[in-house]
Amino acid sequence: MPVNLKKVWSATDFFKSLTERNLLAVSKGFRFVQVSGLDGLEEAVASMQNTANFVFVVENAAGYTNLDNTPHTRRVRSVFIAMRHKHEDMQAHRRCMDIIAELHRQFCSALILERTRLEENMQYLDPRITLQEVSRYLIPGTAICMFEIAVDTYIDLSYNPEEWNTQQNS
Repeated sequence: MPVNLKKVWSATDFFKSLTERNLLAVSKGFRFVQVSGLDGLEEAVASMQNTANFVFVVENAAGYTNLDNTPHTRRVRSVFIAMRHKHEDMQAHRRCMDIIAELHRQFCSALILERTRLEENMQYLDPRITLQEVSRYLIPGTAICMFEIAVDTYIDLSYNPEEWNTQQNS
Protein backbone atom coordinates (compact mmCIF):
# COMPACT_ATOMS: atom_id res chain seq x y z
CA MET A 1 0.00 0.00 0.00
CA PRO A 2 1.58 3.33 -1.04
CA VAL A 3 2.30 5.88 1.66
CA ASN A 4 0.17 9.00 1.38
CA LEU A 5 2.78 11.72 0.86
CA LYS A 6 0.32 14.34 2.07
CA LYS A 7 0.80 12.89 5.55
CA VAL A 8 4.58 13.29 5.55
CA TRP A 9 5.86 14.74 8.82
CA SER A 10 5.87 18.52 9.12
CA ALA A 11 8.98 19.70 10.92
CA THR A 12 7.57 23.23 10.78
CA ASP A 13 4.46 22.28 12.77
CA PHE A 14 6.48 20.14 15.17
CA PHE A 15 9.11 22.77 16.02
CA LYS A 16 6.55 25.58 16.14
CA SER A 17 4.71 23.60 18.81
CA LEU A 18 7.94 22.82 20.69
CA THR A 19 9.01 26.47 20.65
CA GLU A 20 5.64 27.55 22.05
CA ARG A 21 5.54 24.83 24.76
CA ASN A 22 9.17 24.55 25.88
CA LEU A 23 9.79 26.31 29.19
CA LEU A 24 13.35 27.36 28.32
CA ALA A 25 12.29 28.72 24.92
CA VAL A 26 9.41 30.64 26.47
CA SER A 27 11.53 32.02 29.34
CA LYS A 28 14.19 33.26 26.91
CA GLY A 29 11.61 34.82 24.58
CA PHE A 30 12.10 32.49 21.60
CA ARG A 31 9.55 32.88 18.87
CA PHE A 32 8.92 30.56 15.94
CA VAL A 33 9.31 32.31 12.60
CA GLN A 34 7.84 30.88 9.40
CA VAL A 35 10.23 30.99 6.42
CA SER A 36 9.75 29.83 2.87
CA GLY A 37 13.21 28.33 2.43
CA LEU A 38 16.86 29.22 2.78
CA ASP A 39 16.20 32.12 0.44
CA GLY A 40 13.65 33.20 3.02
CA LEU A 41 16.34 33.85 5.60
CA GLU A 42 15.62 37.53 5.14
CA GLU A 43 12.15 36.80 6.56
CA ALA A 44 13.81 35.63 9.76
CA VAL A 45 16.19 38.58 9.80
CA ALA A 46 13.28 40.98 9.33
CA SER A 47 11.47 39.38 12.25
CA MET A 48 14.47 40.14 14.46
CA GLN A 49 13.10 43.67 14.76
CA ASN A 50 10.28 42.18 16.86
CA THR A 51 12.14 39.45 18.73
CA ALA A 52 15.73 38.76 19.70
CA ASN A 53 15.52 34.97 19.82
CA PHE A 54 13.91 32.71 17.29
CA VAL A 55 13.58 29.21 15.84
CA PHE A 56 12.81 28.52 12.21
CA VAL A 57 12.63 25.45 9.99
CA VAL A 58 13.47 25.08 6.33
CA GLU A 59 11.42 22.24 4.83
CA ASN A 60 13.88 22.06 1.96
CA ALA A 61 13.43 19.81 -1.00
CA ALA A 62 16.79 18.16 -0.36
CA GLY A 63 16.66 14.42 -0.31
CA TYR A 64 16.55 11.40 -2.55
CA THR A 65 14.65 8.27 -3.47
CA ASN A 66 16.38 4.96 -2.83
CA LEU A 67 15.45 2.18 -5.27
CA ASP A 68 17.08 -0.72 -3.38
CA ASN A 69 15.28 -3.61 -1.66
CA THR A 70 13.51 -1.24 0.75
CA PRO A 71 12.54 1.69 -1.47
CA HIS A 72 12.12 4.94 0.40
CA THR A 73 12.36 8.67 0.08
CA ARG A 74 14.56 10.74 2.35
CA ARG A 75 13.74 14.37 2.99
CA VAL A 76 15.94 16.69 5.01
CA ARG A 77 14.66 19.47 7.24
CA SER A 78 16.96 22.19 8.56
CA VAL A 79 16.23 23.73 11.96
CA PHE A 80 17.84 27.01 13.02
CA ILE A 81 18.02 28.44 16.54
CA ALA A 82 19.24 32.03 16.90
CA MET A 83 19.82 34.48 19.75
CA ARG A 84 20.77 38.13 19.52
CA HIS A 85 23.48 39.53 21.77
CA LYS A 86 25.63 42.64 22.04
CA HIS A 87 27.82 42.88 18.95
CA GLU A 88 31.44 41.76 19.52
CA ASP A 89 30.70 40.58 23.08
CA MET A 90 32.22 37.10 23.03
CA GLN A 91 31.08 36.27 26.57
CA ALA A 92 27.49 37.07 25.61
CA HIS A 93 27.95 35.00 22.45
CA ARG A 94 29.17 32.02 24.53
CA ARG A 95 26.19 32.35 26.92
CA CYS A 96 23.84 32.35 23.93
CA MET A 97 25.58 29.29 22.49
CA ASP A 98 25.14 27.48 25.82
CA ILE A 99 21.41 28.28 25.85
CA ILE A 100 21.07 27.17 22.23
CA ALA A 101 22.86 23.89 23.00
CA GLU A 102 20.52 23.24 25.94
CA LEU A 103 17.44 24.07 23.85
CA HIS A 104 18.73 21.70 21.15
CA ARG A 105 19.12 18.97 23.79
CA GLN A 106 15.57 19.52 25.00
CA PHE A 107 14.23 19.50 21.43
CA CYS A 108 16.05 16.18 20.83
CA SER A 109 14.43 14.71 23.95
CA ALA A 110 11.03 15.50 22.39
CA LEU A 111 12.22 14.02 19.09
CA ILE A 112 12.70 10.65 20.81
CA LEU A 113 8.97 10.55 21.58
CA GLU A 114 8.10 11.85 18.10
CA ARG A 115 10.31 9.19 16.54
CA THR A 116 8.19 6.43 18.08
CA ARG A 117 4.98 8.06 16.80
CA LEU A 118 6.41 8.47 13.30
CA GLU A 119 7.54 4.85 13.10
CA GLU A 120 3.91 3.79 13.53
CA ASN A 121 3.30 5.58 10.19
CA MET A 122 6.35 4.07 8.46
CA GLN A 123 8.37 7.28 8.74
CA TYR A 124 11.82 7.04 10.29
CA LEU A 125 14.01 9.78 11.73
CA ASP A 126 17.73 9.40 11.19
CA PRO A 127 19.10 9.09 14.75
CA ARG A 128 22.17 11.21 13.97
CA ILE A 129 21.36 14.85 14.67
CA THR A 130 24.34 17.15 14.94
CA LEU A 131 24.35 20.77 16.04
CA GLN A 132 26.65 23.16 14.26
CA GLU A 133 27.27 26.86 14.58
CA VAL A 134 26.45 29.05 11.61
CA SER A 135 29.03 31.74 10.97
CA ARG A 136 28.65 34.56 13.45
CA TYR A 137 29.42 36.93 10.61
CA LEU A 138 26.19 35.99 8.81
CA ILE A 139 24.16 38.23 11.12
CA PRO A 140 26.50 40.27 13.36
CA GLY A 141 25.60 40.13 17.04
CA THR A 142 23.71 36.86 16.66
CA ALA A 143 24.54 33.34 17.78
CA ILE A 144 23.03 30.91 15.27
CA CYS A 145 23.13 27.12 15.22
CA MET A 146 21.46 24.68 12.90
CA PHE A 147 20.77 20.99 12.78
CA GLU A 148 19.28 18.79 10.13
CA ILE A 149 16.71 16.06 10.50
CA ALA A 150 16.45 13.39 7.84
CA VAL A 151 13.12 11.55 7.56
CA ASP A 152 12.82 8.32 5.59
CA THR A 153 9.40 7.31 4.30
CA TYR A 154 9.07 3.86 2.79
CA ILE A 155 7.14 3.82 -0.48
CA ASP A 156 5.66 1.29 -2.84
CA LEU A 157 7.59 1.40 -6.12
CA SER A 158 5.82 -1.59 -7.65
CA TYR A 159 5.39 -1.04 -11.35
CA ASN A 160 1.70 -0.60 -12.19
CA PRO A 161 0.89 -0.78 -15.94
CA GLU A 162 -2.36 1.09 -15.27
CA GLU A 163 -0.33 4.20 -14.50
CA TRP A 164 1.18 4.33 -17.99
CA ASN A 165 -0.01 5.09 -21.47
CA THR A 166 1.10 2.07 -23.50
CA GLN A 167 0.36 3.65 -26.88
CA GLN A 168 3.45 4.93 -28.64
CA ASN A 169 3.44 8.35 -30.21
CA SER A 170 4.36 8.36 -33.89
